[in-house]
Amino acid sequence: MGDVVEKVVPARLGTGFRWLLASSWTSNLGDGIAVAAGPLLVASLTDNAFLVSLAALLRWAPALVFALYAGVLSDRLDRRRIVMAADALRAVVLLALVALIAADRLSVVAALVALGLLTTAEVFADNAAATLTPTLVHRDDLVVANARLQAGFITLNQLAGPPIGAVLFAAGLAWPFAAETVLVTAGVLLVSRVALPSKPSPEAGEAPVGVWHAVVEGFRWTVRHPAVRTLSLTILVFNVTFGAAWSVLVLYVQQRLGLGPVGFGLLTTVSAAGGLLGTGLYGRLTRRFSLGNIMRAGLIIETLTHLALAVTTSVWVASAIFFVFGAHAFVWGTTSVTVRQRAVPDHLQGRVGSVNTICVFGGLVAGSVIGGVLATRVDVTAPFWFAFAGSALFVVLLWRELTRIAHAA
Repeated sequence: MGDVVEKVVPARLGTGFRWLLASSWTSNLGDGIAVAAGPLLVASLTDNAFLVSLAALLRWAPALVFALYAGVLSDRLDRRRIVMAADALRAVVLLALVALIAADRLSVVAALVALGLLTTAEVFADNAAATLTPTLVHRDDLVVANARLQAGFITLNQLAGPPIGAVLFAAGLAWPFAAETVLVTAGVLLVSRVALPSKPSPEAGEAPVGVWHAVVEGFRWTVRHPAVRTLSLTILVFNVTFGAAWSVLVLYVQQRLGLGPVGFGLLTTVSAAGGLLGTGLYGRLTRRFSLGNIMRAGLIIETLTHLALAVTTSVWVASAIFFVFGAHAFVWGTTSVTVRQRAVPDHLQGRVGSVNTICVFGGLVAGSVIGGVLATRVDVTAPFWFAFAGSALFVVLLWRELTRIAHAA
């Protein structure tokens, strides 16, 4: 057993990171359960399409609203305690939700409010948790540490969690949220064992500045740092193109590939399985290739993914594309986080991380609007052609800059 633990989480990463990883994996399983259970709960309470759509909206809107403030708090306060407080709040909300379901007194408004509170607390917990890894792990080991965190996200949040949530929901409305309560509470207890190295406040001896000034400082640092600026711009643009294509994915699967809901779910599972392949190969890739070249290759893969999906009508070809894309998504996510953590000073990790969050969700929102318009006015493949053209143009324009991203120490 000790050999297995050493292989998965090497001792050189430190005891603190092992506790953090255990907390992350536990919480990710709970979040994955909620991915399926949340929308199912709202749909069981109402057949109003607008109210049902609000459940999806509440999954990304809090990040756009609160990410910058969450970044300021992460850079000013004890990051471990932020994670504990945010997840403790989630546990309380979940307990209230379970109680209302058990008493048969849950309204659709109360369910939506609960889902919004859960996602908002998750924004603060995720931002603070992301800043803990570079504090606990040596710079040279960030690749391994982030790979382990990303592996937990893919296997537990995306692959295992949603079907478990659906099965528990079928057994009873309250069961998935009761299970999430237990898992989130366990996550709080696990992260409480993390011992952070003591460090002086970055603002010691200086007059405290307002929240807006702190936010501007994070933006200013990002814009002035060439490598991190390029990374943020890349994330923004590629989430616009990704959001455009993936916003109509369910229609694409139905109209272009001729699959129903089960087939759509299977394609998602195939993508997550590709992420598992990326997990297994990541160590070999980073030993043989530079992070800059890995990122270059990843952006080419994503660009060609949009092209291939635009032209194919074969379920088998599409499945292979989704599998490769899943591996790419894991590799890209792990690499981009590592590069940013290596480049950003500790006292700015939260704020620069929040800028990254805004780029991610802002790009997805903008892309979703573009994709919806194109699919309505042209056809369901138009968003994929747009994604291919936009991605290809961006890669050409910033090809030389992309190799410099990974050397942003």
